[in-house]
Amino acid sequence: MGHKNQTFSSDFILLGLFSSSQTSLVSFLFIFIIFVVTVAENTLMILLIRSDSRLHTPMYFLLSHLSAMDILHISNIVPKMLANFLSGSRTVSFAGCGFQVFLSLTLLGGECLLLAAMSCDRYVAICHPLCYAVLMDDCASVLMAGGCWLVGTLNSIVHTAYVLHFPFCGSRAIDHFFCEVPAMLKLSCVDTWRYEQGVYLSGIIFLLIPFSVISASYVQILLTVLQMKSSEARKKAFSTCSFHMIVVIMYYGPFIFTYMRPKAYHTPGQDKFLAIFYTILTPTLNPVIYSFRNKDVLGAMKNMLKSNLLHKKNG
Repeated sequence: MGHKNQTFSSDFILLGLFSSSQTSLVSFLFIFIIFVVTVAENTLMILLIRSDSRLHTPMYFLLSHLSAMDILHISNIVPKMLANFLSGSRTVSFAGCGFQVFLSLTLLGGECLLLAAMSCDRYVAICHPLCYAVLMDDCASVLMAGGCWLVGTLNSIVHTAYVLHFPFCGSRAIDHFFCEVPAMLKLSCVDTWRYEQGVYLSGIIFLLIPFSVISASYVQILLTVLQMKSSEARKKAFSTCSFHMIVVIMYYGPFIFTYMRPKAYHTPGQDKFLAIFYTILTPTLNPVIYSFRNKDVLGAMKNMLKSNLLHKKNG
C-alpha cells in the first residue's frame, strides 16, 4: 500500500545501491570510507595549491578546480544514498531530485571539458615548452576553468528543465542510487525520442570531442617523450601518461556507454555499476593520479607538515 501511495505523490523513490542483505552493511561502510577519503584528499589538494607558491601554476590551478568538482559531485550523491540506507526511507522530493540532476550534469559536463583543458595544458608544456608561458598564462587558465563551469552549467539547465518537464504518470520508483537522466527517462509515459537526440548531441560535445582531444594530446606527448635521450625521463613520462589515460578511460568509458545508448538498451544493474566509476571511483583516484605522485605536491605536503609542527612547538 505504501508503495502504491507514493506513485501519486510528487516525490520519487530511489531504489538505491543497497538491498536489505548483510552484504549491504559492508558496501555501506566501504562507500562511506571512500566518501570521507575523497573529500579529505581533494580538500587537502586545494589547500596545498592555495598555500604553496610553487604550485601557483596553470596546471595546478586547473587541478584545484578538478578537486572542487570532485568534492561537490560525490557530496551531491553519496550522503543522500547513505542517509536513505540508515533511515530506511528511499524517497526524494521532486525539487531534491531536480537539484541532484542539475548539479550532477553541471559537474559531469564541466569535468569532461576540464580534463580536456588539462591535457591541452600538458601538451603545450611538453611539446611546445618555449610557447608555454605565452599560451598558458594566468588569464588563459582562468578562462579555461571558468568556461568549463559556465558551459557545464548552461548544458545542465537545459537538460534538467527538459527532464523535469516530462510527465511521470506510472511508477515513480527510480531504479538507481541517484537521480540520473537515463534512469528517469524510463519512467516517463511519453515518447522521449527527440529529447534523446539532444542527449546524443550533448554526448558528442561533452564526451566524444573532449575524449578525442585528450587522446590526441597524449599521443603527441608520448611521441615527444620517445625522442628524449634519457631513458629514465622516458620511463617516468610514459608511466605518468599511462596512469592519466587509465583514469580518463575509467571516467569517459562508462559515461559514454551510459549516455549514448538508447533507453531501451539500459538495464538498472548495468547503469548502477557503470555510474559508480564516474561518480565515486574517479573522484577518489584523481588526486592520487594527477597530484600526489608529483614531487612538487609531495614537497608542499612536507612543508605544510613542518610548518604545523613548528607552530605547535612555538604555541
